[in-house]
Amino acid sequence: MNIHEYQAKKILSQYGIKIPKGGVAYTPTEAKKIAARSSLRGPWVVKAQIQSGARKDGYFIEKAAGSRGGIRIVKSRKDVFTQTEKMLGATLVTVQTGPKGKPVSRVYIENFEKVIGTFYAGIAVDRVQATLTLLISRLKDKEITQIAVSNPEQILRIPLELKKEVRPEQVQKILDYLKLSPKSAKALEIFVNGLHKAFIEKDATMIEVNPAGVKKSGEIVALDAKISFDDNALYRHKDISRLKDDYENSERELQAAKYRFTYSEFDGSVGCIVNGDGIALAAMDLLRSKGVGTACFLNVKGGVDKDNIASGIKIIMTNPRVEGILINILGGFLRCNLIADGILSAASEVGLNVPLVVRFEGTNKEEAKEILERSKLPIIIAETMEEAVDKLIEAMEESD
Repeated sequence: MNIHEYQAKKILSQYGIKIPKGGVAYTPTEAKKIAARSSLRGPWVVKAQIQSGARKDGYFIEKAAGSRGGIRIVKSRKDVFTQTEKMLGATLVTVQTGPKGKPVSRVYIENFEKVIGTFYAGIAVDRVQATLTLLISRLKDKEITQIAVSNPEQILRIPLELKKEVRPEQVQKILDYLKLSPKSAKALEIFVNGLHKAFIEKDATMIEVNPAGVKKSGEIVALDAKISFDDNALYRHKDISRLKDDYENSERELQAAKYRFTYSEFDGSVGCIVNGDGIALAAMDLLRSKGVGTACFLNVKGGVDKDNIASGIKIIMTNPRVEGILINILGGFLRCNLIADGILSAASEVGLNVPLVVRFEGTNKEEAKEILERSKLPIIIAETMEEAVDKLIEAMEESD
């Protein structure tokens, strides 16, 4: 589960992390009133609140077609009103939303903070090393996504322990790497330990502050924030569950959520059905390496029945962007034969009008293959993920 920037900042502030003063507004008048508060003296930053990064470089369609920038600095309360009016009800497109974009239902008005430098800070789970990792990078002319692709060596990686604070020598290593003044040492210690504690206590799967700003005084302030939470742990955090915003979600995302599946849309042509985040990313990377983009992926989980699986598969089958379907399942708790039964059920209801390639591995693999072969449907079976991708691309080219 993801939340908005202003919600993430409020949570981080509870862990000693400094944030700019601000408030969320749902109307232009409300935005102007927030800017008029004595604690907010201006200039102000008007920020479209959608669950996406790269809002600053995004562009609006529909109501504010052609207008660029979901984050804008303004110098008068009149401009706060005007810019809020332009953003609310419009759809903001970023590199992370895909071409459909996301609708803006609220904006965040906050003080513009003068800083002398910025850096990226994030915490994520390193599944290879089986540890939490703090990621730090200096930000100059490149965004963190560009750095991660073109200059990954410029990202400092600090392994963290679950039950211990960030060690003093680790804080010093970050201080030296960022070339910060010694007067920022205490602020940096509070900042990284705040991120770490928030990650553990809130059952996060990812926290990003992009960027963090360094003030002349040495103080460190979170200029932006993003937190993703483990859906399986939300029962322990009723306060966080209430922050969920369905306004941005498509009908397919809401349908998938009903079955506790994860569904995401992109701007490619292949629909992927997997049973794990790692498998999803591996499939997307392999498709991308062969020049084919992903239209969407559905991450199904264990403990579901054939009908639920069928309903999930129909979500992919009815996406008009999908020109081919890749099903890549590593059966464990989720048995492969359940997926096969679900494929047949979905195909009998909505038809099978695009190439579909299936790769099974694990529990009841052979039974699943027999179910599909007996069906006489034009389903292609592959033994490896690479073979599945190659066969799907070939079938899609033949169907053009």
